[in-house]
Amino acid sequence: MIFSETFLKGAFVVELDKHEDERGYFARTFCQREFEAHGLNPRVAQCSISFNRKSGTLRGMHWQAPPYGEAKLVSCLRGAIYDVIVDLRADSPTYACHFATELSAVNRRMLYVPEGFAHGFQTLQDDTEVFYQMSQIFSPENARGARWDDPAFAISWPPAERINAERDRNYPLFPQKLVLRP
Repeated sequence: MIFSETFLKGAFVVELDKHEDERGYFARTFCQREFEAHGLNPRVAQCSISFNRKSGTLRGMHWQAPPYGEAKLVSCLRGAIYDVIVDLRADSPTYACHFATELSAVNRRMLYVPEGFAHGFQTLQDDTEVFYQMSQIFSPENARGARWDDPAFAISWPPAERINAERDRNYPLFPQKLVLRP
């Protein structure tokens, strides 16, 4: 695997190191030892898949409050997404800054999202499937969210007729100093 750290410390784009021949290719998508060598949380406590029927589906921005903060490894198995993370670590020099990248079944990139980050995505194709590996079990009472269109984050989402949940549309605007405690 090829790890490229983003400008948001601790967040990485992970690309496959493909070993190709006439049959196709073989590539590792996860290795505890390689994650540890980059200082990343290698724990996988839960895996989930998100199927999205329509292009323009927007999910986010979501995270879990401590002590259920989670690291995620996100990949796109079918279709394509515009994947976005926001640094919510109050003591970080990149607090409230975001990073975005395209993940797709074609480019096979993954995004490692550390604890203390909000995560969301917008589908770029119909019938898109997103796969998550998470370091914590989902805890509904610790689930949190922020508006995907909050001016505090200044995210430039791709143009689309967006489809999103009422919950995601109605989160309050982001406070100046968010506290990640429950």
